Amino acid sequence: MGKPPNLYAFQGADELAPSFRTFILDAQNNALDRHNVFRVGVSGGSLPKVLGKALLEATNGEAKVQFDKWEIFFADERAVPLDHEDSNYRLVKEELLDKIPAELGKPTVYPIDVKYLDDVQEMADQYEQTLVSVFAARDSVRVPMFDLLLLGCGPDGHTCSLFPGSPLLRETDAWVLSISDSPKPPPKRITLSLPVASHGIRIGFVATGGGKKDIMKQIFDTEEGRQLPCGLINTFAQERVSWFVDYPAIEGVSFPARRGSL
Repeated sequence: MGKPPNLYAFQGADELAPSFRTFILDAQNNALDRHNVFRVGVSGGSLPKVLGKALLEATNGEAKVQFDKWEIFFADERAVPLDHEDSNYRLVKEELLDKIPAELGKPTVYPIDVKYLDDVQEMADQYEQTLVSVFAARDSVRVPMFDLLLLGCGPDGHTCSLFPGSPLLRETDAWVLSISDSPKPPPKRITLSLPVASHGIRIGFVATGGGKKDIMKQIFDTEEGRQLPCGLINTFAQERVSWFVDYPAIEGVSFPARRGSL
């Protein structure tokens, strides 16, 4: 048996950001030591805002962000133009990419190919081909291993665009999956598969606000919650997972949380 996930709790977003920064930069420096590049998968929702705050506003610690070594991928994306309000790329661009000072360097970013907006399966196949070209030949690695995956948790326990009860959770072969009937709009999306989403060297979840407390209690304290997408990643990745939450999000959760800074 491995160790359980790490659950770090903070008073609020301002207190969470410096520890989230430490976690990210630790993953960055380990990756740069290993292969001189930092491959990160990010999702949308409230995560990009927290990411921007941690990387551009928090100033704790000696470690520096080396954005010129970053390769940013999308853990899921909506089949919409890149400037559409539902685009995860647009969120990350507005909250992080557009605000990076020149001296920190520019990351390499891999958005979806918008010429496949009308064919979401082809879009997923093309994005998988992008991963193959960057990570390794398809036959030499079973799944790509991101240095860091940064994910959110929906009020139903979904993460990326993997929703509770979806047959996509049983997919073991593909790296990137298409969805044409998402229970949450917009309906057409692509997402990393569960084996890829749970295979990151490090995986960070951010969940804040009292609206998350019921689902957090389910994920961490109940057997049913372990079958939800976030719970499955906890189960598969164990101590490679770290959750960054505020106190309202874990009110009533029995699972032990470490309160305060990392």
